Amino acid sequence: MTTRTLSLGALALVALTSGAAMAQTNAAPMDGAKPAMEKCYGVSMAGKNDCAAGPGTTCAGTSKMDYQGNAWKFVPAGTCTTIKTPKGMGMLTPMKS
Repeated sequence: MTTRTLSLGALALVALTSGAAMAQTNAAPMDGAKPAMEKCYGVSMAGKNDCAAGPGTTCAGTSKMDYQGNAWKFVPAGTCTTIKTPKGMGMLTPMKS
């Protein structure tokens, strides 16, 4: 009975410790604010867009090709036009695919 109690206690301690470690690595900013994001066209991979993938598609995850010019992905504000792809730089407005 004591071996069982010790095993359960050790298991509980491991669970609590790992939970505390995860809470520290995934901590949100103290003020609760999320970083500003902007739509960036032409930077998502096929099927990885956040929305707006043009005619024949519905929304998120529906782009048909990599770097599709009319499909956007959320990126941190101010970084879109600095993202380099094989088809050029990211754009703040839709572009022809």
